[in-house]
Amino acid sequence: MVVGAFPIAKLLYLGVRQLSKPVANRIKAGAIRSEFFKNYVCLPPAQIYHWIEMRTKMRIMGFRGSTIKPLNEEAAAELGAELLGEAIVFLIGGGCMVLEYSRQAANSRRKEEELNETITNLQTQLGELSLATETLDAQLREVNRLLLAFPAPDKK
Repeated sequence: MVVGAFPIAKLLYLGVRQLSKPVANRIKAGAIRSEFFKNYVCLPPAQIYHWIEMRTKMRIMGFRGSTIKPLNEEAAAELGAELLGEAIVFLIGGGCMVLEYSRQAANSRRKEEELNETITNLQTQLGELSLATETLDAQLREVNRLLLAFPAPDKK
């Protein structure tokens, strides 16, 4: 079952990714056009990403104390919009995973509740059968006692 579920999950993920790309592209285009969105949403993450990326590359190459120039506004807006688009795709995919997990958890809880209910019903039936057995045992003892109380027939 797990082997069969994996390709379906992968296919669903690809479908969600393909459906979320146009949404992300539209948001990216809106982010570049809007000054507020560009200045406060796109540019800061892009500059931070650029700074971290360049700092890491410089350290790998052995340049420790060099300063890193920030990206120009157009390149930073484009990079920020791209980061925003990827974040949207990631969030949509993550949301799908969370929904699938909650659905699976709900199914698991439902099956466990059904199993517990079945066990409870079986325990109740076992108790009833035990009580019926004890009642029949008591009745059998009473019948045996009554049979033994009858006088033996005379043999002539």
